[in-house]
Amino acid sequence: MTSALPYALIATDLDGTLLCAGDTVSARSYAALARARAAGAQHIVVTGRPVPQVRHVLDSLGYTGLAVCGQGAQVYDAARGLLLHSDSMDRGLAEVALGKIEAEIGEVYAAVNQEGLDAEMLIAPGYRVWHPHLPMVRVPKREDLWSAPINKVLLQHPRLDDDELTRAARAVVGDLVNVTMAGEHTVELQPPGIDKGVGLARAAEALGVTGSSTIAFGDMPNDIPMFRWAAWGVAMEAAHRELLAVADEVTLSNEADGIAVVLERLYA
Repeated sequence: MTSALPYALIATDLDGTLLCAGDTVSARSYAALARARAAGAQHIVVTGRPVPQVRHVLDSLGYTGLAVCGQGAQVYDAARGLLLHSDSMDRGLAEVALGKIEAEIGEVYAAVNQEGLDAEMLIAPGYRVWHPHLPMVRVPKREDLWSAPINKVLLQHPRLDDDELTRAARAVVGDLVNVTMAGEHTVELQPPGIDKGVGLARAAEALGVTGSSTIAFGDMPNDIPMFRWAAWGVAMEAAHRELLAVADEVTLSNEADGIAVVLERLYA
């Protein structure tokens, strides 16, 4: 890498950002990333998905670098198939947090991402499947969610929308856990102090890159910590208003190759 590079590290979210329908990456975006890498930049995926739900995407990209997964809790070495770092969530704390939230706003529906390279996503009764391409296992009762170590809890509410649920959960348990909205029907509870910015900083240190030489792309509030860490944050056209408020630039949508538009300009 040379100092002449506009950015030495390109950090991209997946859903709603790099990925198009069907968990695919367009030929134009693939070519733009390849061009940036040829110029000396590194590309790093930073996603809310845990490793088991992202490996098929990395494989399709021929991705061999580090990936930040699980909303910042995991750093995964795609070339070696190794989990280099992982922060688990205390299951007792998760139960307490759910109980406090329900005492305030009534019943919520829950799911968890389990810990590990081959772990499953468990879904308790009432939780709606939002993504047809991710493997999920339904369990008969909520207690079954705690059968093995987890790295996060996912919440839905029968009446509150995503923003309302995020605000309500944060007001009740924001001092106990990190509450974030990662996408449609995806409000999450994570261990305190864990977010995409923390995970990206950890992976970037291993790569020898700093935030001052990083450009980040995203579309949801969970990308805000990543934007704050990076030198330049680019929001997709249809991004959540909270991310748009802190973005340095707005590009076209994921379906219109918004990432490619920016990278083609920077790495001409």
